[in-house]
Amino acid sequence: MTTEQSLCAAEAIIFASGEGISTQKLKEVLEIDLEQLDYILDTLSQKYNDAESGIRLVRNAETVLFATDTEYAEYVYKAISQKKNAPLSNAAMETLAIIAYNQPVSRAFIEQVRGVDSSSSIQRLLSRNLIEEAGRLDIPGKPISYRTTPVFLRSFSLESLEQLPKIKSSSSIDETYQIGLAEED
Repeated sequence: MTTEQSLCAAEAIIFASGEGISTQKLKEVLEIDLEQLDYILDTLSQKYNDAESGIRLVRNAETVLFATDTEYAEYVYKAISQKKNAPLSNAAMETLAIIAYNQPVSRAFIEQVRGVDSSSSIQRLLSRNLIEEAGRLDIPGKPISYRTTPVFLRSFSLESLEQLPKIKSSSSIDETYQIGLAEED
């Protein structure tokens, strides 16, 4: 297969995959090496990202997919008349943050950090495909562990978890709190 044919085939595969396809699977299907795949994805990215197009090529961690340019998302939403999802509750956002920063984690860990039952938040995040089961932890009881998904990355416009905002260490928070108390005295 020529490079041009590989480029067209990759474009068709990515389009047809909908939710995205792993770069490893794409490389295997096209029977090309990593260097060729990078060239193809860079070329497609340039084609869609540099052009006047409502579609963008998105590379998240090890997945590639086509997505709507955020400038036109409102129109797509109106056109397909999806029912509006209610925003995530504070509890669900707290749960998601705990999972994102500590994954893989068990429900017990999440509940220990939050101090309350988190089963409904976990179920909501699972139903929205923001988290997934990551297997079982090798501790007594072998609890299910959870991790974030590519949908999470895409929803928060992240390419990888390394792009999550850094958290201040608890010691700096304690120092800030103590300084604030000292000023009140």
